[in-house]
Amino acid sequence: MTKPLSKILLVDDEPDIHEVAKMSLEIVGGFEIETCNSGKEAISRVGDISPDLILMDVMMPEMNGPDAFSEMQNNGSVDDIPVVFMTAKVQPDEVNSYKEMGAAEVIAKPFDPMTLADRVRAIWDSVA
Repeated sequence: MTKPLSKILLVDDEPDIHEVAKMSLEIVGGFEIETCNSGKEAISRVGDISPDLILMDVMMPEMNGPDAFSEMQNNGSVDDIPVVFMTAKVQPDEVNSYKEMGAAEVIAKPFDPMTLADRVRAIWDSVA
């Protein structure tokens, strides 16, 4: 039996995305949401947060999502944590490159706040 998804780390530099995604995932999905504003912050906090799943923006200043994910893979902090990229860059070759680096899935931005929790739960069910 797979562990139920309860805690999600949302990594995005846009306050609007934080607000909409957090509300959607907490209210509609019933998840506990922790947020980070950058890839570097996520790297430093992922161990303390211990999320079940990470939703990470691709394009962020300082360190983008794929670079942050690579660093987390290298230091072992996401060995058992599925990472899902959220991005407007969803051309097939871009999506394939994210999956080749180990991402569980890619969610296109803009996303529908009413279906985001179901989408995340479906991803969890497919990888957990």
